[in-house]
Parts: sequence; C-alpha cells; structure tokens
Amino acid sequence: MALSEQFLEDDIHPIDIVEHLAEHHEWDFDRIADDQIAMAVEGQWRTYSLTLAWSGYDETLRMVCTFEMEPPAEKLGALYELLNLVNDQCWAGAFTYWEEQKLMVYRYGLVLSGGQMASPDQIDTMIGAAVTSAERYYPALQLLVWGDRTPKDAIQVAIAEAYGRA
Repeated sequence: MALSEQFLEDDIHPIDIVEHLAEHHEWDFDRIADDQIAMAVEGQWRTYSLTLAWSGYDETLRMVCTFEMEPPAEKLGALYELLNLVNDQCWAGAFTYWEEQKLMVYRYGLVLSGGQMASPDQIDTMIGAAVTSAERYYPALQLLVWGDRTPKDAIQVAIAEAYGRA
C-alpha cells in the first residue's frame, strides 16, 4: 500500500503525516508541539537529527536536518567555500553551518500556499533527500576539516554518484 493511500481525508495537518511516516519507518521521534516534530534517522555515516515544523504564517513545512561538527577555527573559511560548492549541486535544499551551535544543517522549506496539502510521498521524499544529501556530502566535509584537503579536492569524493549494484 502506498503511503498516500492511508490519508484519504482532506484536512490532515502536515505534522500528523510526518508522525505517521516516522512510525512507518520506525524512527525515534518526539512530537514537540502540534506544529513541530523531531526525529532521529540512522544513516550510514551517523544518526541525523531532523526537525519539521509547520508555519501557518507563510504556509511552509520547514525541515532542518542536522549533525554535530566542530571544525577548528582556522578551517571555517575553507568550510564555507566547500559549502558553496556543495550548494551549487543541491537543487532542493541547502547546507549551512551554525557556528554557535556547532551544527551542520541541511534546510528545506515546502511551500503549501493557498491551502495546498502535502502528500505523504512528498514529505517522505523531502526527508529522504535531506538524509541522502547529508550522507553524500559528509565524507567531503570530513576530508576538508580533518583530512587537510582543499574544498575542490574534498568535493570530488561527492561528485560521482554510484550507479548499479555491487
């Protein structure tokens, strides 16, 4: 059964859909408020913290996917240069570094203006894209911060996507 088949009603809150997806995937989650949920999604490299929040003001489902990162101060300039290269390859969402919180962040906002509804498949794809992007660029970030690679050298590890099966 498709994820969307379980939601046949018209007025379903987007965070209710996210909660259902978290249960479906067996992710740890906490419904922080009616309009906000936090969850942990296990990746290959690490566990990612995702928070999704509904903003009725601008009718946007906002998502942040974070993981801790504490680069040395002398690496911040190169890190920001690498993030520019990474964001040139990201068409939906973008990475930023929150220095004060020591968090690498992937952000995305799904605009649902005019009373539009997000489908479960749409939200599942949004979450999947965040984790996939974090997984894809994590090695490049590590190579830059701890492997003494330049931004252009570090991004090379993430440029080629694997095709086929081993």
